Amino acid sequence: MAGMVTAIVMVQAERQRVQETAEALAGVPGVREVYSVTGEWDIVAILKIARYEDLDDVVTGHLRKVEGIARTQTMLAFRTYNEALLDQGFGVGLDESQER
Repeated sequence: MAGMVTAIVMVQAERQRVQETAEALAGVPGVREVYSVTGEWDIVAILKIARYEDLDDVVTGHLRKVEGIARTQTMLAFRTYNEALLDQGFGVGLDESQER
């Protein structure tokens, strides 16, 4: 994955179309992960693309054509921190009795 560009796209979906919009986003080339989330945004999509120049093709050419999207906001990641350490962070604060 060296040299890959990571973009995080937050999506507000039409109220009744969150699930189908998320499923459609998951099929877009370059989209690696899609999450439904709480808060102001309904969906977060993680994109991994080979070159910064490809971002416009993915966002404009593919994402904006997905039906059910009301609004998006795209952020580019500057740096990726060790993914193994990030995974461990989700267990912080849980003792063993809560993990089961």
